[in-house]
Amino acid sequence: MKYELTTPFNEDEIRQLKVGDVVSISGTIYTGRDKFHKYVAEGNDIPINLQNSAIYHCGPVVIKDNNDNWSVRAAGPTTSIREEPYMADVVKRTGIRCIIGKGGMKESTLKACNEFGAVYLQAIGGAASLLASYIKKVPNVYLLEEFGPAEAIWQLEVEGFEVIVTMDSHMNSLHDQVEENSKHKLENL
Repeated sequence: MKYELTTPFNEDEIRQLKVGDVVSISGTIYTGRDKFHKYVAEGNDIPINLQNSAIYHCGPVVIKDNNDNWSVRAAGPTTSIREEPYMADVVKRTGIRCIIGKGGMKESTLKACNEFGAVYLQAIGGAASLLASYIKKVPNVYLLEEFGPAEAIWQLEVEGFEVIVTMDSHMNSLHDQVEENSKHKLENL
C-alpha cells in the first residue's frame, strides 16, 4: 500500500502501516543523531515538542544564504543501529511516531514501536541530494552551538518525502526477516 501522511501524525494512522508500505511524508520532521539520543536518554529537557512527529537519523549538509536562511544541500540517512541503546527511551519520552533512517534497528526499538504506536521508515541510502530536494524549508535549528551542525536538531519542512515501512507497530521487522532468510540460505550452502 501507499500512504500520504502529513505531520503531526496520529496513532491510528501510524498503526495502520505495515512492513512494505510506501509512505510519502509532508510537513515538519526533525533530525536527530547520536548526541540528541544520548541527551534525551539522560533526561535532559528537549527544546521542542516532538509529540506525533518524526525523527530523521540524518546529519544534513546545510548552508546559510545572505539573508540568514538555511538550505539543505544533502540529507542522506545515517545508520540507525547506533541509536539502538537509546531509541526505545526516546520514543517513550518524546512521543515520536516515526523513526527515519537506514539499516533498521533491533528488538528494543521494535517493542517501543509496538507499545507506543510508532514505525521505523527506511530512507534511501546514497541518495542524499535527492532526499534534500524534498526539503522545502528549514524553519529552525536547535542545539546548534552545543552539538555542532551535523548533530544539531534541524527542523525541516518536507513535501513528498518517500520512505518505506521496514518496522511496524505490530512487531514485524523486514530487517529481522532478511536476517533470518540470509541465515537459512547460508546454512544451506
